[in-house]
Amino acid sequence: MKGAVKYRFIANASPAEANGIITIYRAQGWWPQGSRAALNRLIKGSHCFLVAERDGVIIGMGRAISDGAGDAYLQDVAVLKGERGAGAGKAIVAALCRRLKHDGINWIALIAQDGSGPFYAKLGFRPLKNALPMLIKGARV
Repeated sequence: MKGAVKYRFIANASPAEANGIITIYRAQGWWPQGSRAALNRLIKGSHCFLVAERDGVIIGMGRAISDGAGDAYLQDVAVLKGERGAGAGKAIVAALCRRLKHDGINWIALIAQDGSGPFYAKLGFRPLKNALPMLIKGARV
C-alpha cells in the first residue's frame, strides 16, 4: 500500500532530492543536461519550489517565478507518469497558488503546453486574451 503524499517547499536540494527532481525534469524532456549545481541555482532563483514526496521518493514538483511584488508564473509543474491521476498535480498547483497569495501576489499565470490546458482550466486558469506566448529564436521548450 502506498503512503500519503507529502508536500513541502525547499530552498535547496539534498543530493537525493536533486536526483529525484532531475529525474522528473528529464522524464518531461525539459532538462537533459541538468546538474545538481544548476538545479540549486534554479531553486534559489525561484520565488518558491515545491516537491511532492511519497515514501521518500519525489514524485512531483512545481515552482513559481516572481518579482515578489506584483505577479508570478507557475513553472515546471510535473508529476511522474505512474503517479498521475491521483491528485498530486492539483495539490501542487493549489499549494503554489496559496503560497503566492500569502506572499501578496495575486496575478498568477502560466503557459500550458503539451495538451495540459484542460488540466489547468479545471483549476481555475483561463486563456489570457490578447496575449501570445513567445520564445526567442534558438531556445528550446
